[in-house]
Amino acid sequence: MSEQTAGDVAILGGGCFWCIEAVFLEARGVTRVESGYMGGHADQPTYEAVCNGTTGHAEVVRLEFDPSVISYHDILEIFFTIHDPTTLNRQGNDVGTQYRSVIFTTSPAQDAVAHTVMAEMAMVWDAPLVTQVLPQQTWFKAEDYHQNYFAQHPLQGYCAFVVAPKVAKFRTTFAERLR
Repeated sequence: MSEQTAGDVAILGGGCFWCIEAVFLEARGVTRVESGYMGGHADQPTYEAVCNGTTGHAEVVRLEFDPSVISYHDILEIFFTIHDPTTLNRQGNDVGTQYRSVIFTTSPAQDAVAHTVMAEMAMVWDAPLVTQVLPQQTWFKAEDYHQNYFAQHPLQGYCAFVVAPKVAKFRTTFAERLR
C-alpha cells in the first residue's frame, strides 16, 4: 500500500491539543480537525480525568486530510516541527502522560511512514525522540468547548503565550502549506 492510499486520517498527540489543533486548522489539505483523547483505559474520559492522569489517555487531534493536497509524510514533518518530540510526557510547562508525544496510526502504511519520518527528524533534534508510534485505539472527542479553542480565545493567557508561538512557527516555517 502506498503512502497516498494509507488513509485520510491522522491522529497525533504532542502536548496540549489546542496547540496541535490550531496549527493544522491552517494547513492546506487538512479538511477537518478535532481535539480528543486516545490511548487510555477509561470508557468515557473527561478533560478533568485526563488532566488528572487517571485515564491513561493522551490529548490528541484527529485530522482528516486530502492526500492529493498534503501527504501523511508532510503532516508528520509539520507535527515534529511544532512540538518537542524529545521530552517524555511533557511539552514546556505541561507535564503528565496526557501530554506525551504520540502518533496513532490507522494502517501498516502509516506506521511505516511514521518510522521513516522519525528517522529523518532524529537528525534534526539534539536529543533522542521519545515519540510513541501505536496503532489507533478508541477515539473520544473532547468536550465541545475544546474544539477550535485558539480561534475562540486568542487572548487567553495560555493561547497567547503557548499556542500563538506554535502557530507563528508553522506560518513562517511552512508558509507554502498555508490555506
